[in-house]
Amino acid sequence: MKLILASNSATRRAMLDQCGIAHEAVGADVDERALEARLGNAAPEDIALALAEAKALAVSATRPDALVLGGDSVVTVAGRRFDKPEDREDAASHLRFFSGKTIDLCSAAVLADRHDVVERVIDRAELRVRTLSEDFIADYLDREWPEVGHSVGVFRIEALGPTLFEAVRGDYFTILGMPLIGVLSALRGRGVIAS
Repeated sequence: MKLILASNSATRRAMLDQCGIAHEAVGADVDERALEARLGNAAPEDIALALAEAKALAVSATRPDALVLGGDSVVTVAGRRFDKPEDREDAASHLRFFSGKTIDLCSAAVLADRHDVVERVIDRAELRVRTLSEDFIADYLDREWPEVGHSVGVFRIEALGPTLFEAVRGDYFTILGMPLIGVLSALRGRGVIAS
């Protein structure tokens, strides 16, 4: 069965490519902020799964010939949920808030087949941010902007992101933005990849 990634995320595409999984990427037309607003104070896991599901179902509705993989990540810090920064100053503001706190990252993936959800995968990671100076934040953004503007946590773990942290607990792929090990298991179970 053909696999479609309901995302234009270069990182999620790269994860599938590195595993040798043939796929097509199709961006999902989902109003994420409106969906988040409807979910209100739902748990981060529920929000991540709802966003991943909405993306998978949106693409699946137009592609009944394929299994569709949707994904999303939700970041909370000290009980506050964060979205991708709107601009560089917003990114700096996020980093100031994160300083000395723990980022709780929930990464979800949903598989849809013929407009029905057939698999859900969720994983969490915790990233303890060290105390960040204003000089560090400015230098970090000089080097990482605008790329980190596409990340809710304002970091790329595969680039300079590790310089933000004093401790990390969780799966590397989950931190990248997709609970890949669980996704691979689900794809094997569906016969998309060899077991």
